[in-house]
Order: sequence, then C-alpha cells, then structure tokens
Amino acid sequence: MATAASTQAPALPLVVAPRAAVPEIAAFPVADHNARHQWHPMADPKAARIAPPLVIERGDGVHVWDLDGNRYLDCTAGLWCVNVGHNHPAVKKAIVDQLDRIAYYSTFSGISNPPSIELSARLTAMLAPERMTQAFFCSGGSDANETAYKLARQYWKLEGRAEKTKILSLRNGYHGVHFGGMSASGNPVWRRAYEPLMPGFIQVEGPYLYRNPWTEDPLKLGEICAALLEREIQHQHPDTIAAFVAEPVQGAGGLIVPPPNYWPLVRAICDKYDILLIADEVVTGFGRTGRMFGCRLWGVVPDMMCFAKGINSAYVPLGATLLSARVAAAWERDHPLAAIMHGYTYTGHPLACAAALANLRIVEEERLDENAARIGAYFLDRLSELLAHPKVGDVRGAGLMLGIEFVADKKTKAPLAPGDPFLERLAAACRKRGVLIRVTGHRVILSPPLVFTAANVDTTLDALHAALAEAP
Repeated sequence: MATAASTQAPALPLVVAPRAAVPEIAAFPVADHNARHQWHPMADPKAARIAPPLVIERGDGVHVWDLDGNRYLDCTAGLWCVNVGHNHPAVKKAIVDQLDRIAYYSTFSGISNPPSIELSARLTAMLAPERMTQAFFCSGGSDANETAYKLARQYWKLEGRAEKTKILSLRNGYHGVHFGGMSASGNPVWRRAYEPLMPGFIQVEGPYLYRNPWTEDPLKLGEICAALLEREIQHQHPDTIAAFVAEPVQGAGGLIVPPPNYWPLVRAICDKYDILLIADEVVTGFGRTGRMFGCRLWGVVPDMMCFAKGINSAYVPLGATLLSARVAAAWERDHPLAAIMHGYTYTGHPLACAAALANLRIVEEERLDENAARIGAYFLDRLSELLAHPKVGDVRGAGLMLGIEFVADKKTKAPLAPGDPFLERLAAACRKRGVLIRVTGHRVILSPPLVFTAANVDTTLDALHAALAEAP
C-alpha cells in the first residue's frame, strides 16, 4: 500500500537564474537607455526612440541643468508644480526631518500621523473664507478629482437623493487621467484611445473668448455660456445632476481665462438647481493665478475644491480634496452608506504632508501669490509684443499662468495643422538659448515658478523673439 509520501511528486531542484549586472548610477548611460524601458506620459512611445530625451539632472531656484551641464530657465515649473522653485532648502529640510522620524505609515484602520493632521488644519485655516472644513488626501490631481466625483455622488445618497449622479463639466476642461477625470475632461485627444468612457459625464460649451461663434464681448459671452449650462441642466433634469466641475482658469485645455461674470453666474445656477460646484484648483491653487486660490479671482465660494501640484511644489506627490462644512455635514448622519469606502495607499503620506507644510509657509511668508500677480502682469504685457508675428493669434493669462495661441491664418483664426513642426522648432530654438517652454497642441504654455522675476521674464522674451525669427 502506497504511503502519502510515496504519492507526492519528486522534489525538483531549485534553479535560480543569475542576476543581470546593474551598472552604477554614475556609469549608467541614462540618455541612451531612456526609450528602451520607460514610456512617457502623453506621448507616442516611438517618439522617445526617435528623438533623444532632454534628461534633467538637477535644479535650483528657477533653473534646471541637463546631464551635459547645460543650464535652462524653467518656464514650466516642471508641470505647473514647483511654485517655490527647485532645491528649496526649507522644503528639503522638512522632508529629511520627517524621514528621520518615519517615512511612511498607512492612514487606514484608525491610524494617522502628525504631518497629515497639521496639514489638514492648515489647509482649512487657509480656506476659511471658502468655509472648507474637511480634507481628504491622495497622491495627485487626478486622484483629487476622482475623490470629488465619488464624494459628490455619495453626498446625494446620504441626502436621500440617490438619482443625482451626473457630473457636468466644460469643453476644453482637463480633470485628470483616471476614467472619471478623463470622462469629465473635454478634449477628445485625451479620451479617444480609451473610449468608451464613464456614463453620466456631460460637457457643455465654455467661455473661450478667442474662439466662440457668438460674440467678442467678454461679459456677453459669460452670459451666453452660463445660459447654455442652465439649458443643459434643464434638459438632463436637475434631479439627476450631482455636480458641476471646472477649473477657475482652464490650463491644459488651452489656457482659457473666463470672463469675470462667468463663475458668479455658474454659482447662482448651481444654487438655483441644487447642484454641487467643484473647483478644480489642481493648477490654480496656492498662488498660480495671482490670488492664493483661483476661485478668489471671481469672488466665488465652491462646495468642494481639488488640489495638487502647488500644494507642496511637487517635492513629493500629493493631492487633496476639500469639502465645505455644508457638504461635510451629510456624513454626520447615521446612514448605512456614510463610510467613505475610498482611499489610497499614500493617503496622508507623512513625507508629502511635511513637504506641503514647509511649502505653504514659504508661499504665505514670501507672498508668492502677490509676486505671481505682479510678475504675471509684466509677463503678459511683454508677451503682447509677439502679436506682431503673423502666426501669433492671441496671448492671454492670469498671474503666472500664460498662453500663446498660434494660428495658420490670423484673419480666420485657423489653428496650425496637427503635426505642423513649427512649434517643435520654436521650442528647440528656445531650448538652444537656455529657456524651456511647453508646447501643447497649437499653443505654448508658460507657467514658471512663482519666484520668477522681471529679469527672468526678459530672458524668456529675448529667447522667444529670437526663436520666432529663427523658426518662421
């Protein structure tokens, strides 16, 4: 009779493959290897193999350096992010001090950490005029927006109005890369490869002064677009709509500054139909527009606000969703769906929150919002010089959030054709002169650190003028 042992398969020898040698960082051919193993965001993977990457090795203040030691003026702040500048000693010290205590611990299961507690208090104090009282932390802007959509739908369930689920947003708006954020975003270029998208997300026409079929009067345009929003609400029925989300100033969708009456009209419409107003402040928050928060440009108080980027100048990934006292009160009810069944591994990350605390102290103490307003006005005035160029159709901005729109024909406003190499040549010509700009579609976006100076603006304009002459 066979024993149990005799029926088992014979043990196989353990074969361990030899580990491939990994070169030391100092000897690693970084640029040569970039496109072999790493895909880059918002790009065709083949592009990185065709064009060698610019590998940024270090930074300080408003400048960054590549592997060859070439210095560049950073007119993008990384990606709208590094508001206090690169390599700031106070932010680095805060991270190291926290690292010496503990780098990470979960905030699930009734556990917290001092930096996240302090940051929640600081944010709600800064946002007292908006009556924000609760913060939910995450890892970035896409997460912050996703959190807002989920909490908006949950809010209405707690209020006993479960049919209110739809999210309205604007064409040309950008709200992140998760399926919810992508569904709320209003440009097909971000969405088409991943469709079908989430149901219940609807875009309406936004107030794009340079490109609209109705009027050149900003206030009239604000009224028209607000009326279009109200008409869509009526068509969908208010009892089905949870929230309207928009950026105070649209960023990635084209640097579109709304007329001054648009946001107040939107706030009144949301109040009229009992719809939550979500301000996507991922780009505009913490001084970028020349005000501490973008919604303050328009004197409007949202119900929820989404943050990332400037919250800690991107030294460690962090995002946050803030809720007003009125909205947060719904979670005080005894309700079977009151638990927030949402969260991230890095929610309330100690290093990220410590960096944010140091960053916000710098922003407030150095009044970087005021510097953004002052230098931004000078920047916009200097950019108006470019309107003499036959391919520059419009320049616009708010604070240190500026855009140049290029056209094939000024009279018709026809944009440059997709794939037109003009703007890539322009960016390359600026880079050759030590200035980094960002090309998106047929536009150039300029969003430098909030510590930019008038001299930095002059350097940028010198490069742009020369580049436009070189890349006709």
